[in-house]
This record gives sequence, C-alpha cells and structure tokens, in this order.
Amino acid sequence: MKLAWKSRGLLVAVLMVCGMMGVMRADDAAKPLVIGMELNYPPFEMTDKAGNPSGVGVDMAHALGEYLHRPIQIENMPFTGLIPALKTGRIDLVISSMTATDERRKSIDFSDPYLSTGLSILVKKDSPIKSIADVDKAGVIVVLKSGTTSAVYARDHFKNATVLPLEQDTACALEVVQGKADAFIYDQMSIYQFAKLHPDTTKGLLEPFQHESWAIGIRKGNDELEKQVNAFLADFKAKKGFDALGDKYLKEDKEAFRQMGFPFYF
Repeated sequence: MKLAWKSRGLLVAVLMVCGMMGVMRADDAAKPLVIGMELNYPPFEMTDKAGNPSGVGVDMAHALGEYLHRPIQIENMPFTGLIPALKTGRIDLVISSMTATDERRKSIDFSDPYLSTGLSILVKKDSPIKSIADVDKAGVIVVLKSGTTSAVYARDHFKNATVLPLEQDTACALEVVQGKADAFIYDQMSIYQFAKLHPDTTKGLLEPFQHESWAIGIRKGNDELEKQVNAFLADFKAKKGFDALGDKYLKEDKEAFRQMGFPFYF
C-alpha cells in the first residue's frame, strides 16, 4: 500500500510539472514578438499618414506573427541602435532592411536571406564619376549613412576621398543635390529613388559594385526562433508573399528595373 501511495504521489507530481510546462509554453506563445526596425526607410519600413508602421518590412513582420501564432510589437529606433537592442534582449528580432555581413555576424545571427541588392552611387548630374573606381580620389567628398554597409565599405576601401557620415539618408542625398558632396553610396533601390526624385541635379549609377543580401537579425543562441523564422521565410516565398509585397509597394520600380535589365530584389 505504501508503494502504491508513493507511486500515486509521483504520478501526481509528474502531472503537475507537465501542466506547469504546458502553461509556460502557452505563456511564451502569447508573449508579443518584439521586432525592432527604423521606420524611416520607405517603402520598406516607414509610417503611414496616421503615423502607424507601414511598408514591406512591417507587412512581413505581421505575416511572421500570423505564421507563429504570436502577437507582434514593433519598436521604432535608430538603425545604429538595433543590434545593441537585440543583444540586450530589448527586442527579439530585427527586420529593418539589414544586410547580413560577416562583421555583424560576430554580434548576432541572421535568418536565411530574403532580398538581394547591392551598393550603388548617387552623383551630380554633370559628374565625371562613372564608377566606384572614380570615387576614391583626392578632393572627392563622399556622404554615407552611419552604421550601414556603405560606411564599412568606405572604411575598408577609401584612402583618398573625404568621407562624411550622416545620420539620415535623406540628408546624404541632399548634400549631392545641393552640390556639397560629389557622391552618395547606398543601396541600389534608394539610389534609384533619390535619382528619380531629383532628376535635374542628380543621376544614379545603379550597377551594383558590391552585392548584398538582407536578412532578419536574431540574437545569438536563439536557435529555435531562427528555425521558426527560416521556416516562415520559405513558406512565405513559396506562397508568393514577396511577389505580392513587390506589387503592393514597388510596382512601378519593379517594371523600371525590368526595363533596365536589373534583377528585382526578392
């Protein structure tokens, strides 16, 4: 009888632990997935007229939340603060048009890539600059957005040009528009957009001189979440989710890139 009661007590204890674990898993699933992004990069991450998060990355974040059956919470912060926030646990993921680089992989992990792009150049309309080979010369002023791969490229490759890092890409483009800088290095789509916005004063050298891929940033050691994110990306791609985002936010640009002979991103 004593053995029977001990067995029964052990069974009850096991069931209680299992029940608590089930509650913990349910609590984890109910916790918001906190996603960091800089909402200052249209049409990928931005705000709409009402001030709500909008854009390609935002829609993708909501689709990820639906796929994982978890609510999402978007945290808007400067691009340079995203990796520190991820490392300290303030956010769970970075979805902010972030290039997956070896240097960043020293601090965080990345999902499978979801978009291919490259670095291009915005120059003055009458500029003698024809390619990246013409940029690193004495007297040439180059503007860059701080914390981006263009800044890393300049650090590693430029020896003669004057490099001016700024916090906002719009400020960088304005330097070229106003003739205060000779070149602005940034991603291909943005350079195309700025050249289209200022056709009388600038032109875009759109052939990428460095090819890159964007991915979702994940805190190191969070292997389970990384698997879930990669499964979502594969499913989203298979269901033509990226095609739909391209048509929703970049339809005209998508056609323009086709006519220019450049592959379109996703």
